[in-house]
Amino acid sequence: MKIIGKMSHSSRRWLDRQHSDLYVKKAVKEGYQSRAAYKLIEMDDKFHLIKNAKHIVDIGASPGGWCQVISQRSSDDVKIVAIDLLPFATIEKVTQIIGDFEDEKIQQETIDFLGTIDLIVSDIAPSTVGHRQSDHLRIMGLVESVYDFAQNTLKNGGSFVVKIFQGGEEKKFFDLIKKDFQKTHFFKPKSSRSDSSEIYIVALHYKKG
Repeated sequence: MKIIGKMSHSSRRWLDRQHSDLYVKKAVKEGYQSRAAYKLIEMDDKFHLIKNAKHIVDIGASPGGWCQVISQRSSDDVKIVAIDLLPFATIEKVTQIIGDFEDEKIQQETIDFLGTIDLIVSDIAPSTVGHRQSDHLRIMGLVESVYDFAQNTLKNGGSFVVKIFQGGEEKKFFDLIKKDFQKTHFFKPKSSRSDSSEIYIVALHYKKG
């Protein structure tokens, strides 16, 4: 591979980490679009999210690793919607909606296709600016939008998974979600990089008001 120009230190560090990452190698070997697939596999193994869900939404779905897992583990009659700004390779059972998730038209298109939803999973993250607290607040604003959508569309008994970055506001958000579900957990997958501040909230059995 020929690289034109001088790479930044952060780019070189990312490339070196990709080359040595066991989950990256495993994803290539097993045909997953990203190492993130193993995070959802861990959560599904522990919380049994996918098997009985008939209508599923994956928010921030590109490059498709989570959709691959959902497709493999779901029933034949499932409907899966993947929302992202970027398209990815076709995956069985998955309908892609390309656009900004926060656009009301995108959300309405999803609702029109699925109706009520059994499971919403979100690995979405905004563009970062490199300032930890600013990045934390940006993603918290985004996940609050994801949760607003969940409150309007999840069926009674549905489940919700969302990625956040730790930085001070996550406990307040966790307590907000906790009121609406029978069981709510913080979960750090083993496949999540140890130096990453990401953590997932897994909320089970939505209590629709």
